[in-house]
Amino acid sequence: MSTDADGRIRSWTLGPSTPRYTPPPGAVDAHCHVFGPMAAFPFSAKAKYLPQDAGPEALFALREKLGFSRNVIVQASCHGTDNRATLNGIAVSNGTCRGVAVVDPAISDAELDALHAGGIRGVRFNFLKRLVDDAPKDKFLDVAHRIARLGWHVVVYFEADILEEMRSFLSAIPVSIVIDHMGRPDVTQGPDGADITAFRALLDNRDDIWTKVTCPDRLDPAGEPYADFVRSVRPLVEAYPDRVLWGTDWPHPNMETRIPDDGALVDVIPQIAVTEDLRHKLLVANPMRLYWPEEAAE
Repeated sequence: MSTDADGRIRSWTLGPSTPRYTPPPGAVDAHCHVFGPMAAFPFSAKAKYLPQDAGPEALFALREKLGFSRNVIVQASCHGTDNRATLNGIAVSNGTCRGVAVVDPAISDAELDALHAGGIRGVRFNFLKRLVDDAPKDKFLDVAHRIARLGWHVVVYFEADILEEMRSFLSAIPVSIVIDHMGRPDVTQGPDGADITAFRALLDNRDDIWTKVTCPDRLDPAGEPYADFVRSVRPLVEAYPDRVLWGTDWPHPNMETRIPDDGALVDVIPQIAVTEDLRHKLLVANPMRLYWPEEAAE
């Protein structure tokens, strides 16, 4: 684990490998974050972790090394509901980034409009107790109703053990939903295991629920080459090809004891999306439709 003189944590590798797999032109890393820089964008007093700076310059350098063209920056929990770091990443991207915000339920419509103008296209609701102290479902639903006019979607982050209790909440969300990291299933169970089976039932219940087939480094305890992840996730990509997204999760919050190689993560893509058509949907068509619909429709 790497910490600096102030005890701030680094959870990403300084020397990612160049992937063997080359993404298609226009590929989107649809799940990543920025941390700070702290001097300009302080971390939340409620943050459960204090990372080193991982700003947009580092993100764009990684994007180029990995062969991607665009990013979707998801507000990291360490910044709470202060979305300025995410907005800054979008602002300096020359149109190549969009974002997902975390908002206080009391946010005004004018503030939502300002986020939209800044490139935000969704809000994230986090139900991981180790990352957030409170997840008020009733207030979240109010926010979900209020963002409908903007054409936004809701990103929901939870773990597999609470999927059953999440069903009624998810059913009540009136806009499209994106589930982070497939609701963190136990991939060692395989594609027919209880966790993936329950998650597929959720996807079958609504045709506007999408998911990110991401984070083999988090979900596969055996590590590289992430065989259990591939075995469990490939059937999802093939069954729901128009509702899957992929992202690096850089700079890998809270992964400081198991820092992944971003190049190795990219090399998982052709194993879970085994045809050129599936890979184009996963990396280009789907994220463009969700985050740059004005370009996808051209």
